[in-house]
Amino acid sequence: MPWNQNYAALNNSIGLTALVVSIPIFFLFWALAVKRMKGYIAGLMTLAITLIDVVLVYKMPVGTALSASALGIINGLFPIAWIVIAAVFLYNLTVESGHFEIIKSSIASISDDRRIQALLVAFCFGAFLEGAAGFGAPVAISGAILIGLGFEPLYAAGLCLIANTAPVAFGAIGSPIIAAGAVTGLGDFVISQAVGRQLPFLSVVIPLYLIVLMAGWKAAREVLPAILVTGISFAVAQWWSSNYLGAYLPDIISSLTSLVATTVFLRFWKPKTIWRFPSEKKENEFKPTKHTAGQVVKAWSPFAILTVMVAIWGTPAFKNWVTQDLKWFINIPHWPGLDGLVYKMAPIVPSSSVYGASYKWEFFSAGGTAILITAMISMLVLRVAPSKGMEVFGRTLKQLMYPIITMGSVLGFAYLANYSGLSFTLGLLFASTGKAFPFLSPVLGWMGVFLTGSDTSANALFGKLQQVTAEQIGVNPVLTVAANSSGGVVGKMISPQSIAVAAAATSLVGRESDLFRFTIKHSLIFLVVVCVMITLQAYVFPGMIPTVASALK
Repeated sequence: MPWNQNYAALNNSIGLTALVVSIPIFFLFWALAVKRMKGYIAGLMTLAITLIDVVLVYKMPVGTALSASALGIINGLFPIAWIVIAAVFLYNLTVESGHFEIIKSSIASISDDRRIQALLVAFCFGAFLEGAAGFGAPVAISGAILIGLGFEPLYAAGLCLIANTAPVAFGAIGSPIIAAGAVTGLGDFVISQAVGRQLPFLSVVIPLYLIVLMAGWKAAREVLPAILVTGISFAVAQWWSSNYLGAYLPDIISSLTSLVATTVFLRFWKPKTIWRFPSEKKENEFKPTKHTAGQVVKAWSPFAILTVMVAIWGTPAFKNWVTQDLKWFINIPHWPGLDGLVYKMAPIVPSSSVYGASYKWEFFSAGGTAILITAMISMLVLRVAPSKGMEVFGRTLKQLMYPIITMGSVLGFAYLANYSGLSFTLGLLFASTGKAFPFLSPVLGWMGVFLTGSDTSANALFGKLQQVTAEQIGVNPVLTVAANSSGGVVGKMISPQSIAVAAAATSLVGRESDLFRFTIKHSLIFLVVVCVMITLQAYVFPGMIPTVASALK
């Protein structure tokens, strides 16, 4: 039986409807920030509350709601959990083989100062992993490396979540920008240019913000030269590549530029004092040992192989070969109990149109498969026996059991929010604010990433709404579509999906609420900064952002 979405289901009021359907979101914030529930319990309860809410408020058929939740859960497992499992497995292999000690020593040989290590690993290397793989890999791997170096688990996870802000919009080979260009019809190049004139301002600040948060302002001033080299080199490379090369390579180029610039700078400059966490004990301090160049290359080889693999996997030619020629994918073109049963309504769409539901997992061309094949090749390079590899893989699955439940439940909630119309009700509420909309447009992206865990999904969800609203109030639509992505990146650090990944990689399973409390304040601070920046670009410096017409010249 077809069912029409109704965005103002209560008394024909968008505001009242938005207030009531926001109950699951308020609950999730309360569960993590106040009640300190374990992530998987909070996720499952939020999904259950959302089911009840949308059935009562929107009169959504129970079977349809359950089917939408199931589709979200399976997407949470494949491809998202698949990427996290493969990334943590790769890391665990380096630990099992003993080569992770060499990786730690090679980083510590550059600097054994925790502030410098945070810049190199959390910011630079994390940004590289975001550009190459995305979807949790940067937080999982860089967080684990920091713990190995001696960072406290909560700080390791929290710093990596905050550092993984600047690169998110161009993550996974530009997926968020490509999605925004597709749903709006504006094209990904002009959106890449616009985002590239927003995020570099954050990219300059984030390294300093990280170190002040971690060590305080006085300790940050001691390494200010290194902070400036890291942030400015990243921001300049991000601006240049996004404006002249497009959406695919900004993360790769900016992260490598920053990593090389900082490493070279540290050959000529060192901090006057070596900073450690106050809680670190002298007897437990990690002491780097010297290794030959061959040993260092071998230890880092899994990540070198990962770079090559992801570069191949990210090319359209490879994806087309796998999906079109080999047809290696799992495809359910009509998701049972959902496809053809839900209709989007005006003003989200010009006229009533079916909200299709399908599931397709291109398993061989998926990022997680690239990482898994990297792990298999690395077993040969690192000389890990197949039996030992299987043991490590089993241990990885056990380690990630609860985070996987969290990811599944959160994506179930996200899909239910979309198919019920909950997301669109909230979007329409923001869109009704008129001239204040540019200030609030990043909030829509921030909320979209919180709901879905993905800047790509947030752009697909709200990109068109951002465009249409901007056109109605006479603002450049490229600005608000880009703002959706720029606002979304600062929501990544509090997304339950990201929190689950970070907790799993840093042995904080069950302490997801602590991580949420650690990051929520910083997410809101950055959100306000982005909102002010977008408002200035809308009304004070409108020439900063390209228009579609100017991009075509």
